[in-house]
Amino acid sequence: MSLNRLAPLTPNAWLRYDVIGRMMPPHVADVLEIGCGQGALGARLSARYRYLGLEPDPESFAVAEARFAELGGGQVRNASVADLAPEERFDLVCAFEVLEHIEDDQGALTQWAEHVRPGGWLLLSVPAHARRYAAADELVGHFRRYDPEQLAALVAKLGFENVNVREYGAPLGYLLEYGRNAVARHRLAKVTDASMEQRSGASGRLLQPANPAASAAARYGTAPFRLLQRTLPHGPGVVLRAQLPGSGA
Repeated sequence: MSLNRLAPLTPNAWLRYDVIGRMMPPHVADVLEIGCGQGALGARLSARYRYLGLEPDPESFAVAEARFAELGGGQVRNASVADLAPEERFDLVCAFEVLEHIEDDQGALTQWAEHVRPGGWLLLSVPAHARRYAAADELVGHFRRYDPEQLAALVAKLGFENVNVREYGAPLGYLLEYGRNAVARHRLAKVTDASMEQRSGASGRLLQPANPAASAAARYGTAPFRLLQRTLPHGPGVVLRAQLPGSGA
């Protein structure tokens, strides 16, 4: 079964994946993904690396577990970072669209950094620019969005070096965000009693391609925009890569 069919990405995730692929650090053997959702991106990483994904939401975990079982590679746990043993460390710790869901983001980054080997890497994606916080952010349980320099400062406080931050998504990402905000304004009235934790848990299940045709449309429809965004230094999302000092991973 093809990865495209087994693990579909949303249009915005295709834009993000293009940037993540070009920012993957060298000499990585094992990868920890925090908040792997339904495992779509993790399935792709597991084809290249020894992979462990953590997903606390039981519904998303069940989908991810089935996908990895079909792939026959990688591992996923219905767990959080707090459940890892202290000695479990990785060449690369990554979290895509996760940090903005956590109220104590500096505390979370400190915890994540404990599982990066000396010389290893941290790779993050978050929604960009505090001024763009809107209905879609509120709906899915975002505490904030990040200005690129703000995100870089957070990881620098933990001693990470070689910090590389890239915005992505223009121009299609702006249109997709506009659509998400329009949908969210209608849905917010129905989730007024939902906690931030509940909204965050459900966020990974929103807007997922429902069938192979939708998955293929997302992949091929975004192809020219993935190339175009490489020429544009801005967008509604940001990816950060940083290295922990020490011996090579």
